[in-house]
Amino acid sequence: MQRNGVLRICTVLLLALCTFASEVFDWTKNEMGSFQYGTFPSGFSWGAGSSAYQTEGAWDKDGKGKSIWDIFSHKRGKIDRNDTGDYSCNGYYKIKDDISLMKDMKLNHYLFSISWPRILPSGIRTDYINEKGIEHYDNMINMLLENRITPIVTLYHWDLPQVLEEKYGGWQNASMISFFNDFANLCFERFGSRVKHWITFNNPWSVAVEGYETGEHAPGLKMRGNGAYNAAHNIIKAHAKVWHTYDTQWRNKQKGMVGISLSADWGEPVDVTNQRDIEAAERYVQFHLGWFATPLFTGDYPQIMKDYIGRKSAQQGLSSSRLPAFNPHEKSYIRGTCDFLGISHFTTRYITQKNFLPSRGNSYFTDRDLAELVDPNWPDPGSEWLYSVPWGFNRLLSFVKTQYGDPIIYVTGNGVSEKMMCTDLCDEWRIQYFRDYINEMLKAVKDGVNVKGYTAWSLLDKFEWDEGFSERFGLYYVDFGSKNKPRYPKASVQFYKRIISSNGFPNQREIESWKRKSLETCTSSNQLLAADPLIGHMEMVTEIVIPTVCTLCILLSAVFLMFLLRTRL
Repeated sequence: MQRNGVLRICTVLLLALCTFASEVFDWTKNEMGSFQYGTFPSGFSWGAGSSAYQTEGAWDKDGKGKSIWDIFSHKRGKIDRNDTGDYSCNGYYKIKDDISLMKDMKLNHYLFSISWPRILPSGIRTDYINEKGIEHYDNMINMLLENRITPIVTLYHWDLPQVLEEKYGGWQNASMISFFNDFANLCFERFGSRVKHWITFNNPWSVAVEGYETGEHAPGLKMRGNGAYNAAHNIIKAHAKVWHTYDTQWRNKQKGMVGISLSADWGEPVDVTNQRDIEAAERYVQFHLGWFATPLFTGDYPQIMKDYIGRKSAQQGLSSSRLPAFNPHEKSYIRGTCDFLGISHFTTRYITQKNFLPSRGNSYFTDRDLAELVDPNWPDPGSEWLYSVPWGFNRLLSFVKTQYGDPIIYVTGNGVSEKMMCTDLCDEWRIQYFRDYINEMLKAVKDGVNVKGYTAWSLLDKFEWDEGFSERFGLYYVDFGSKNKPRYPKASVQFYKRIISSNGFPNQREIESWKRKSLETCTSSNQLLAADPLIGHMEMVTEIVIPTVCTLCILLSAVFLMFLLRTRL
């Protein structure tokens, strides 16, 4: 009894410390300082990232089952220009080529995802294990390690086996928790002796909101007001179960870590002297990042979410909150299940208070009572949602440190896109984005934020979900119109390579020299890319025209011979 009492006191103190930590962050203090020269700590890890569906292609090869994205992208009108990821970068067949690109850049790590339906076609381990899928990832991991590149592996980057969606309703169903745990356990068993960094979910916010609330992403359901919250609830419990499975069965043998990668835009108050704007900005961050992070560190949802969704639900005449609740056992089970926190960050918004009446209906977005604004002076090079606001990255990292007790952080995605029609490989805007965002990360590290690694997003141009191939995030340009999907280095490759070699920013003269030389190198790459349509035409002549001409020649010869025979007869 005495021991249980001490444990309860410790738990209360821990929760109190977490609550206190959230009050430490100063929403009124935004120091947009000048560029800071210096280097990152020794051992800081530099990498680039990708995901299975976005890059692999080979969607129906070697025993792979269908995913929800295979089905969703084949429905007309769901993806820009009706693109699909059927072939994408053909990464499934180009492992060796892509790893040579990573080696040339001197990457320390490569972040990629394992396709659940490629290993378990039905999604269920007891049904069938596809050994060809296992072999594919075995080869990739071995080749990475042979080239001294650390694999960081994501278990779920949105490609749920279609069978699980059709039979069980996907992440709306708590059965997914056990199915996902079985899949993860198989990955630990087959790959865990070589993989030491596991990410359970990449950006579960998008899985929940865009998959089950707005329907913009697979499986394309519009279950407004409930769907996103139910999906997130099961995802959080699935993450915790996988963490415990690793902790009890594999950690002592494999010595690895299990974390999660959360997407987190920063929300800045429009008026830092207005308390309502400050509270709205905090709601924005808590409804996005805190929705998933807070349960993993404290055992429960952010109080702000519980208060707002509970009140909105009551106003709508519901007997209980649309936000599901964790029972006491679940809170204890979930709390502390994060060895490191992956942060995927791209942009920032200004936030102000805006009240939505219950008559507007149930919605994740109206539950927040806020409006998002952008500064028209912020650079907007590509995606309509992605503005370059470097100081927001520093603010976010500082918030994570104070809110969650100084966790180990890996930046699991940071980068910028351009429009599809832009084939200029001299991507000066991306160089500027990486320069400024990585520098803000350096400032955060100098201020004591525990960032251990950075992942540029992304290694290659790839399938960008509902945007198809209309946006490009890659360091390497991919010619999707060519059968071989050739890669061409953009200027940002050389710039990022120099940051890696120097482990930061040594001095002003060097940084200016890096940019100048990087832009010089892209001229030859542009010439190669300009010649590519001719190469594509030659492929067409070889594959289509020549066989057609040969067939016609054979037919004409046959007709001529028949004519000669009839004449002689």
